[in-house]
Amino acid sequence: MRILAILLCLTLAAAGENTPRASSSAAQHKRVQTPAPQLSDAAIEQAIKAKLAKSKMAANGFTVKVSNGTATIEGKANVIQHKGAMTRMAKAAGATRVLNNIQISEEAKAKARAKLAAGRRRAQVKRGDPRSQPR
Repeated sequence: MRILAILLCLTLAAAGENTPRASSSAAQHKRVQTPAPQLSDAAIEQAIKAKLAKSKMAANGFTVKVSNGTATIEGKANVIQHKGAMTRMAKAAGATRVLNNIQISEEAKAKARAKLAAGRRRAQVKRGDPRSQPR
């Protein structure tokens, strides 16, 4: 009886070696990355302009031109963060490269310098130090 059980186990084990396992078959199949579909320059430009029209930055009057997938953005901004936001917006719309020629106003630069001079906020408060300056 034991011999039959051993033979049965060996037969099942041998049959199991021939069948592919889920993990080994998954390892054999490599993921193939398909390139993102290329949008036309006009489609990218329209997408950027649509996103811009929905945002608060529309009041700045930025101009957008797209050529060979490269978005060129020009204009003036009174908020420093608008420059970076426009770059991210153009990339999200499908631009492969962004030339950001937005000029930041002196007023915005002075405001940023003043905030830096005032120091960091709570992130750099050490334990035991008071959280705010006494008045």
